[in-house]
Amino acid sequence: MQYRLICFAEWLRRRISAVAFFVAIIACASPAGGQSVLTYHNNNARTGQNLNERILTLSNVNVTTFGKLFVISVDGKVDAQPLYLPGVAIPNKGTHNVLFVATENDSIYAFDATNGTLLWRRSLLKSGETPSDSRNCSQVTPKIGITATPTIDPLAGPNGTIYVMSISKNSSSGYFQRLHGLNVATGAEQFGGPVTIRASFPGTGDNSNNGSVIFDPKQYKARPGLLLLNGVVYTTWGSHCDHRPYTGWVIGYNQATLQQVSVLNLAPNGHAAAIWMSGGAPASDSAGNVYIMAGNGTFETTLNANGFPNKNDFGNAFVKVSTLNGRLIVADYFAMFNTLAESSIDEDLGSGGPLVLPGLKDSSGRTWQLVVGAGKDKKIYLLNRNNMGKFNPTFNNIYQEVPTALAGSVFSSPAYFNGTLYFGAVGDAIRAFRFSNARLPSVASSKTSHVFPYPGATPSISANGTSNGIMWAPENGTVAVLHAYDAANLGRELYNSNLAAGGRDHFGTGNKFITLTIANGRVYVGTTNGVAVFGLR
Repeated sequence: MQYRLICFAEWLRRRISAVAFFVAIIACASPAGGQSVLTYHNNNARTGQNLNERILTLSNVNVTTFGKLFVISVDGKVDAQPLYLPGVAIPNKGTHNVLFVATENDSIYAFDATNGTLLWRRSLLKSGETPSDSRNCSQVTPKIGITATPTIDPLAGPNGTIYVMSISKNSSSGYFQRLHGLNVATGAEQFGGPVTIRASFPGTGDNSNNGSVIFDPKQYKARPGLLLLNGVVYTTWGSHCDHRPYTGWVIGYNQATLQQVSVLNLAPNGHAAAIWMSGGAPASDSAGNVYIMAGNGTFETTLNANGFPNKNDFGNAFVKVSTLNGRLIVADYFAMFNTLAESSIDEDLGSGGPLVLPGLKDSSGRTWQLVVGAGKDKKIYLLNRNNMGKFNPTFNNIYQEVPTALAGSVFSSPAYFNGTLYFGAVGDAIRAFRFSNARLPSVASSKTSHVFPYPGATPSISANGTSNGIMWAPENGTVAVLHAYDAANLGRELYNSNLAAGGRDHFGTGNKFITLTIANGRVYVGTTNGVAVFGLR
């Protein structure tokens, strides 16, 4: 009850005012269970930080006092980030801090986050269905069920609701994408769900009919995490490899009814421009704008009077989407001067995920509202959210571009903590860039000695306010590795799961894209068949 009252106060404050940046991040504190992790990378800004971690410190995260506690087994790959909600009253089982785990077998589990006890499990398959096959694409194999990180509203419904996207197929090779709103205490479907995803949008592009582009469920996977913003659950979609026909969809659903309320297509008169972001999620700011990095696809270099592509195709672009009055409209964008050349060789911007930064002051005291991202071309793009730069055929007219900062392509999302930005590119060290006067340096302030193989790493941060900052990074591989570094100096590794003798802390094979969760003194890492749980031994 105390937790729900705290969250209600936070919800009320968000409804009454526009809210400063970090109130929009969907994070409510609970004295008993630490900070909730209710969405991808901890908040809607996608900073990846938990600033309420009081148990794990720079002094106790080491091979002697910290390590693997146990591994929770599940029925498939865990590609979605595990989520954490404290103080949930489970019928006939008491109150628990709950870890939610989704699998590619179309299952969602609720476990006691402390000891791994199963509280409930639900299959999201209907009778006669199986998870989707891989659709002749090696990106998510051998089956596709739940790939997108769900999102939780602890105040929706009688106990709180977890929103989940699933894909399945029947014996007649019919494919179904569905949005579910599950009771966090029981796993029961709510709001008349699930709802089957159907959509159309005016256009003549891929898979169009009679002047409308049609959403074909078998051509897509919901790879990016879900975004819950101002009462709407937003879903976005990647394709299966580059198997046409496909385009870039953003579809919104009322969180209380699961009814579709808005649709946007990013290439309605062209093709591709799918939303990949390597399992990342659309980011949002306190004004209700959504930021998306689109993959390679159609982009018209002929611009209209407002500087937008004349056919509204935004392939390989960084897009700002307004949600004002319940409508999805591209409000601004940035496309590289060589966007067509990059699209032609599959060097798209959309391999990485966006991060909305807090207001940063320059040397004159001016506060800048910025968003940042990087993709396959190894460049960091720092954009003014109030003037993203649009398209110029000869140069990138943007706030700042850092072309030599990274040694590899980015297939991950960055993290932000205490004035520092962290990127984990492919075949590169994880690098920390310390802001100075609202600008990024071209050389990292610190970096790890370890180089992370494909697909690089999505870093996450735990800290108690600004103290005891730890940068955590999972490493994919046959033997997956959990790394922990001093966030203020990445040259200082505190721990990795290969250090203990006899493979004490080994936890199995890693997944392609891993985003871990830190909460209440525990670190949760998804694997090919479970979740490894680390903490103080």
